[in-house]
Amino acid sequence: MTRVRTARTVDGRRLEVSQVVQVPAADAWDPLVDTTQWPEWSPLITGVEATDRRIRPDTTGRIRIPGAWLPFRITSCTERRWTWRVTGIPATGHRVDELGDERCRIVIELPLLASGYVPVCLRAVENLESLLEGDESVVQ
Repeated sequence: MTRVRTARTVDGRRLEVSQVVQVPAADAWDPLVDTTQWPEWSPLITGVEATDRRIRPDTTGRIRIPGAWLPFRITSCTERRWTWRVTGIPATGHRVDELGDERCRIVIELPLLASGYVPVCLRAVENLESLLEGDESVVQ
């Protein structure tokens, strides 16, 4: 079930784009923190160069999107949530909410002013679901 809603988060009111998936939370967390997997599920990221393969606070690097390389810095990374700045601007937050042993919710948090980015986030959570549940229909 894909969902878009406004919610209060640690970073204040934000838009949340989420998808419930039938995998353990730890499995859903892996592609979110493994920079080598970002191009597999992100509709925009085609390449990543990072100081750490698995992100942690202050991991830095750059992402390739069509036409440009953009610098990023991870601003926070806790047990199941991370945020970053891209080109120095606060960007999306990413988290996984455990819903049981074999079920969780993947959430991408957006600043309210970034509502135009919702379709990209919808595609990202759908791609993550396909990747995690073994469906070959990941769409870029």
